[in-house]
Amino acid sequence: MSKLSVGIVGLPNVGKSTLFNALTKKSVPAENYPFCTIDPSVGIVPVPDTRLDNLAEMSKSKKQIPAVVEFVDIAGLVKGASQGEGLGNKFLSHIREVDAVAEVVRIFEDDAIIHVAGKVDPLFDIEVINLELELGGINKPTLYVLNTSEASEKNVREVIPKLPGPYVEVDPIFGTGLENLIKKSYELLDLITFFTTGEKESRAWTTKRNATAPEAGKSIHTDFQDKFIRAEVISYDKLMEAGSYAAARAKGWVRTEGKEYIVKDGDVIEFLI
Repeated sequence: MSKLSVGIVGLPNVGKSTLFNALTKKSVPAENYPFCTIDPSVGIVPVPDTRLDNLAEMSKSKKQIPAVVEFVDIAGLVKGASQGEGLGNKFLSHIREVDAVAEVVRIFEDDAIIHVAGKVDPLFDIEVINLELELGGINKPTLYVLNTSEASEKNVREVIPKLPGPYVEVDPIFGTGLENLIKKSYELLDLITFFTTGEKESRAWTTKRNATAPEAGKSIHTDFQDKFIRAEVISYDKLMEAGSYAAARAKGWVRTEGKEYIVKDGDVIEFLI
């Protein structure tokens, strides 16, 4: 499947670039992923998943390749972007290209880092950004990323009940909350993971929730959609319980599924074409 990306947005000086830099430290090399652009503002970040580690260990795989989320660092938004203020038009065109939005909200107080509106007011910031997106004709799935670096616990607790959508707390300086941000972004894109495993490699693949087996197969190769005959499927839990493919087959736990089968998160699949 073509890449799906999350745009990191926010007002200037909210810690957006610090967050992006912390995420890209976790980046994976792009060569395993088609569609990747080599762009300094794009980070290909692996989705943490212990199931992949366990499958690779079971299969004694030579390598393992994780599922990924692409994060795009989008320039700071200013009030009036929808009228072309600042780099407004460029900003909005970048947001149109991503599939979901991670909106970084500053909760921390730091006199050395000037706030664009002169005061730290997270809910006001959210209103400014959401209004600009609305005026620009954009309403995408949004995750609120609370930058809690040096924020008081009181400030954080006051803001959370008033947020208009799902949120994560991160401290990009210390790197806490990043794994949760990656997982939540993956969920925000409505993605699930299925696996292939063997001696050569174990790999986590990404497909949209409720995809049929041929649609999911397309993530691996277009032939797996066009020439799909059937798929051999076992859930990750059942395969782990069996301890090996051979044992799972002997127990009759590996099922043969056809074109109508809806792939579940955690399915381990062998496509037959």
